[in-house]
Amino acid sequence: MTLLKEPDFGTPAREGAATVEVTIDGVAVTVPPGTSVMRAAKQAGLDIPKLCATDSLEAFGSCRLCVVEIDGARGTPASCTTPVAPGMVVRTQTEKLGKLRRGVMELYISDHPLDCLTCSANGDCELQDMAGVTGLREVRYGSGVDAGANHMDAPKDTSNPYFDFDASKCIACSRCVRACDEVQGTLALTIEGRGFDSKVAAGAGVSFMESDCVSCGACVQACPTATLQEKSVVQLGMPTRSVVTTCAYCGVGCSFKAELRGDELVRMVPYKDGGANEGHSCVKGRFAFGYASHPDRVMSPMLRDSITDPWREVSWDEAIQFTARRLREIQAEHGSSSIGAITSSRTTNEEVYVVQKMVRAVFGNNNVDTCARVCHSPTGYGLKQTFGTSAGTQDFKSVAKADVIMVIGANPTDGHPVFASRMKRRLRQGAKLIVIDPRRIDLVRSPHIEATHHLQLAPGTNVAIVNAMSHVIVTEGLVDRQFVQERCEDVEAWEKFIAQPEHSPEAVEEITGVPAAEVRAAARLYAEAGNGAIYYGLGVTEHSQGSTTVMGMANLAMATGNIGRNGVGVNPLRGQNNVQGSCDMGSFPHELPGYRHVSDDGARDVYEQLWGVPLLEEPGLRIPNMFDSAIEGSFRALFVQGEDIAQSDPNTNHVHAALAALDLLVVQDLFENETAKFAHVLLPGTSFLEKDGTFTNAERRINRVRPVMAPQTGKQEWEIVCEISQAMGYPMHYDNSSQIMDEIAMTTPTFAGVSFAHLDKVGSVQWPCNTAAPNGTPIMHETGFVRGKGRFVETVYVPTRERSTRKFPLILTTGRILSQYNVGAQTRRTANVAWHPEDILELHPHDAEVRGINDGDMVSLSSRVGQTTLRAVLSERMPVGVCYTTFHHPVTGANVITTDNSDWATNCPEYKVTAVQVGLTPEQAAVREHLAQRPVVTAGD
Repeated sequence: MTLLKEPDFGTPAREGAATVEVTIDGVAVTVPPGTSVMRAAKQAGLDIPKLCATDSLEAFGSCRLCVVEIDGARGTPASCTTPVAPGMVVRTQTEKLGKLRRGVMELYISDHPLDCLTCSANGDCELQDMAGVTGLREVRYGSGVDAGANHMDAPKDTSNPYFDFDASKCIACSRCVRACDEVQGTLALTIEGRGFDSKVAAGAGVSFMESDCVSCGACVQACPTATLQEKSVVQLGMPTRSVVTTCAYCGVGCSFKAELRGDELVRMVPYKDGGANEGHSCVKGRFAFGYASHPDRVMSPMLRDSITDPWREVSWDEAIQFTARRLREIQAEHGSSSIGAITSSRTTNEEVYVVQKMVRAVFGNNNVDTCARVCHSPTGYGLKQTFGTSAGTQDFKSVAKADVIMVIGANPTDGHPVFASRMKRRLRQGAKLIVIDPRRIDLVRSPHIEATHHLQLAPGTNVAIVNAMSHVIVTEGLVDRQFVQERCEDVEAWEKFIAQPEHSPEAVEEITGVPAAEVRAAARLYAEAGNGAIYYGLGVTEHSQGSTTVMGMANLAMATGNIGRNGVGVNPLRGQNNVQGSCDMGSFPHELPGYRHVSDDGARDVYEQLWGVPLLEEPGLRIPNMFDSAIEGSFRALFVQGEDIAQSDPNTNHVHAALAALDLLVVQDLFENETAKFAHVLLPGTSFLEKDGTFTNAERRINRVRPVMAPQTGKQEWEIVCEISQAMGYPMHYDNSSQIMDEIAMTTPTFAGVSFAHLDKVGSVQWPCNTAAPNGTPIMHETGFVRGKGRFVETVYVPTRERSTRKFPLILTTGRILSQYNVGAQTRRTANVAWHPEDILELHPHDAEVRGINDGDMVSLSSRVGQTTLRAVLSERMPVGVCYTTFHHPVTGANVITTDNSDWATNCPEYKVTAVQVGLTPEQAAVREHLAQRPVVTAGD
């Protein structure tokens, strides 16, 4: 493929039917009201010169290149800021306009370095293009260093690890400033000075790296010159071809153009036609792809008989034969249920599908689970119980129609930044925000955004707060009676339950720590909104009552009628790129693909007929059961696909003991991770740049993942699984990954209309995708629920068993940070470490003071199951008694101290509530004591 250049219409599209007809250079075109003349011209196939305009930003009208003549209008208006009018006649190319444009270009060029042949943007510079378009042949004012006052010696800012800012090439078009405002919503950039002294700045006297810039790349994308340029382009040169693929980080599922020079990846450019991101990105997807070529990557299969032996590289054939033989031997000795697998939320749907197929058809059991067990399994359970399907209800665009947004247990600006930018745009347009979180996340207050209510509850009390809000809605007559009567069941029993006095805001105030008046006000705001939307994350699911909270939120949405249209819904913000897809593909031990229970005779028969083997109707082992059974001795072998369970799962010491007890651990991954330290077989994986398949994001959007390069290991991951299956005696073969998706579509009703060919044609679809919805389903439950009627569920609040004590008086909660991802295996191998080189412990100043801890001290963090050491940073983001850390660095091993408490329904670990104690490390205490003993020197001594 050649380099994909997406058309730029100059200004954003306007909603509505095309009803306004205008004539531009003799060409008639009909467009929606409010469309700019510039955009109308582009739609008619006519390009008007421009520099400050681009279709991702509202019109600015500063460059004066896009002037046109309009019959009956005075002067030469800017086409970007002039809306069309019925019958308008426009001319874009006249002698007068040409002279004006050349004059404008002369001014720009007179204050711009003329180093085009050696400039990194040569061939990709709009200023260079416009000089040619306007026919500029000479500059009367002179140019370069001899042209009088200019900006040629303006400094270059190279502080950011991914891009440079060369002020000498800046034309002050404000596109970067506006992108930071309108697209990203961070407002880190500004124009300082006036007139000739105008310049782009990242803050008063600070570099990009020191500023509030989040390195999303929107400014780089918007810049029309080489002022903001990727370092990779400077080093490698301009790319020459593109491949459209999907980001492999969070659950937003952004589409990118991978731009290459030969076989070398130069940059990732957000794709304007991406359904999830529409041309925006974050620092991870835009820049942090270097891990795919990191020297740490495992490139050849490796074996060892004991985990104390050194690894030895072997051929693919030896690794596959060894793995297959050992699996069969273990089953023969310990029984058919003694082996199993864990699928990955980072791999494609097709790769996950073949692993669960191997477990069921080849291993002969249902011992398959996925990392969603430790993140969003309560989402699957809770939404299926209430709505009938295990997925969120909306597409991401829906948030633009929300009037009140409730964010509970999620930190979108760090965890799902591209969606957060969408949300911030809506908030700045006037939507109200309710944040329910123990920590003061950025959304509570950031530039031009402030939450109407921040319900700063005690960790572990989500159910109580959600019940209290429902109590207000029921007892104050705020229920949408028509909706619940027509579309829901078990309403009366639930209302009787929730109206009980123990659920009132006043009664739960002592439990949650949130003032009753605040809860009542937030409940009224949500209930009385025209459109109320709920977005939630792991701060909901990773609790002992995670499933209960999910059902409680579903109750809230149904009670207020906030289901089944744009701007509403209950929406999980999935953590990893294919968490939704891994669940869809049948990765749970009780479900076949499409969330059909293994006891369903009809569903099982579909696969038995196709796969040619009988399938068990009893669910298999969950991940915690696998660990317990391994220690007990009945579970003996495990295949782990692309997950670092030794770092990511709770109670690390228990996990390590389980892995060490296995007779065979097979790890398939890019790197020799923490889990691989216990492995006997290490099979190299493929990065997303080498994969051919699909990911399914948090909005159920199925996106193509196209190979940017051939697998560096020589094999796709699904091929390896198929070859192990064949070596075990089961014929599993596909010619390509497209055939795997065809099998998924043939056997899974929600994917019935999905194929690579269809996705290549339409871009992406959201399941269900079938004959009834050939292009997918953006909004679920529009006229009825999947289960028929929505079911209200009584959500009894049960306090967590994890309580603070005299020995462990603080409560620890965990989360992620923008620059890092999950266990950090990918992002730690990129320049993203510049922002987050270590996990830190956020500690309230009061809690620090009583423990003699200063900002930056090394502290010991201990719980009833383990202890670790990390640096303390004083912060008032948490209330007194609550501390916070991330889990991105294995050297910290934050999960050493998290317990094995879990959700009552799904065994999702309770990462968010751990009783801990914090104190100075012995080394830090010794330093403190030494300093205290030094003589005090006073003036005059």
